[in-house]
Amino acid sequence: MRRGVEFPSVKSLSRPWVPAVAGHATLLIGLLDIVKTVAPGFGHTRMGQWSDFLPGIVTTVARASSLVVGILLVMLAHGLRRGKARAWRAVVVLLPVSAVVEIVHLRHLVTAAVSLVVCAALLVNRRRFAALSDPRTRRRALWNLLGLGALDLGLGYVLVSAHPAAIVGHPSVPDRLEHVALGLVGVEGPVTYSAGHVSDLVYFSLLALGTLTTVTTLYLALRPERPVAELSADDERRLRELLDRHGRRDSLGYFALRRDKSVLFSPSGKAAIAYRVVSGVMLASGDPIGDPEAWPTVIDRFMAEARRHAWVPAVIGCGETGGEVWTRRTGMSALELGDEAVVEVAGFTLEGRAMRNVRQMANRVERAGYTCRVRRVRDLAEAEKERIRHAADSWRGTDTERGFSMALGRFGDPADGACVVATAHKDGEIRAVLHFVPWGPRGVSLDLMRRDRDAEPGLNELLIVRTLQAAAGMGVEQVSLNFAMFRAVLARGERLGAGPVLRAWRGLLVFLSHWFQIESLYRFNAKFRPIWEPRFVVYPNARDLPRIGVSALQAEAFIKLDGPAQLVAKVTPGRSARRAAV
Repeated sequence: MRRGVEFPSVKSLSRPWVPAVAGHATLLIGLLDIVKTVAPGFGHTRMGQWSDFLPGIVTTVARASSLVVGILLVMLAHGLRRGKARAWRAVVVLLPVSAVVEIVHLRHLVTAAVSLVVCAALLVNRRRFAALSDPRTRRRALWNLLGLGALDLGLGYVLVSAHPAAIVGHPSVPDRLEHVALGLVGVEGPVTYSAGHVSDLVYFSLLALGTLTTVTTLYLALRPERPVAELSADDERRLRELLDRHGRRDSLGYFALRRDKSVLFSPSGKAAIAYRVVSGVMLASGDPIGDPEAWPTVIDRFMAEARRHAWVPAVIGCGETGGEVWTRRTGMSALELGDEAVVEVAGFTLEGRAMRNVRQMANRVERAGYTCRVRRVRDLAEAEKERIRHAADSWRGTDTERGFSMALGRFGDPADGACVVATAHKDGEIRAVLHFVPWGPRGVSLDLMRRDRDAEPGLNELLIVRTLQAAAGMGVEQVSLNFAMFRAVLARGERLGAGPVLRAWRGLLVFLSHWFQIESLYRFNAKFRPIWEPRFVVYPNARDLPRIGVSALQAEAFIKLDGPAQLVAKVTPGRSARRAAV
């Protein structure tokens, strides 16, 4: 925790609804400012007719200023709802400006009074707005330029066309768009007006929009760049030291070494939490790493960091012990997300009726000419690592590498020599790959499962069987396989006597399995007679669950947000990095 940072006091936190109300009020005022500028006569009253005695240039500039202030208020409303300090400072300056504009020329004293009241309320509750700005990269400047540029063209076209009676002639749509584009840089376009005040209004409004876009883009481009998430070499070294001592506690611990995560350490350095911030949600994955006695202090630091930035704290995939510590320390709630399949090597056998299906599939694949090899990554030559990496990439199925909480996102790194790789071969070619990361000194956890789509069905089953049979010789006692989402619902929903609600819930999951591997992973895992270990999502409030769910899907790369304003969500079905298609 950084020194010198002042967090909101307990007294100031007694009104948690203030940022949300202030944000919505600011959004409404901003929208009204925009509408009253682009729609002539909107809300016109006889009050304020004294503004007609002012010089025309004053009222024209006031209207143009109203448009810019409205856009800025709309842009700042979201940050205000999240309690951002910079948004608060900007809004308490803009609201009085909006009120002055209302008094000067827009003839709405009531709206001006509302702006001043909201400003006064923000000043009184200033301690509720202490969150720091989110770290961004310079790509934000490009999205700002493209997004505001599109908005400028749309609003500019409305402005140019909003006074049809004053337009000379009948300019075409391209002429009007050309007038807008030129007006954004302060040049008169081909559209002419019979009334001077209308021409001035359009000119100053377009110039103000262009200036706003230019200034905000330059600000975002020139401010210092701060990566959103990056695991430094020193952080990785410290995490590996903790995993060497405490890695056996959580099968997902090694995935904290993903290099697109950030990490927080406890003051003593004996515990750590790996996380990533996605769309304003601070997502931790798995249990805290390190000594359980130090977990509460690192959780406190995690929550303090979330408060500093007004992020929603959440934990994805923690175990039962970790979930209990999280909920007891923070007051958050936990929801069972699914179950992890863990196979005990000593108890695994292909004998018996229960394993008949797996036994037959493995034997059939071997008769087809497939052979398997199970080795530590450190025992592979560089050329073979490259062959395996190339094959796995070619079978991925999507351009996006998925994974966050249960995937490492790399293969063959010299630092990952203790990982285990199982490969299936036929006619000298690699046809399938399993990759496992260490789970303490006596376990491994599945990271990657991919195969050639033209390969024999059952090849993954054969690889898992051979890995389990070779595990004892490598000193491995436990193997964590796929994670099965909502496994308990699927299992109980098909039993005799299941109620209508449970059956309906199971039916929905089966339907969703057409796009997301929910039922298929459960069925695949169950073949190996595993021990089911529940995993949980920890969240602050039920209303935050949809937002946390979307952020988790973004982190796992199941949802991709495209476009300058990141408004178009693209759901990409297919295989994940760990827990891939079977």
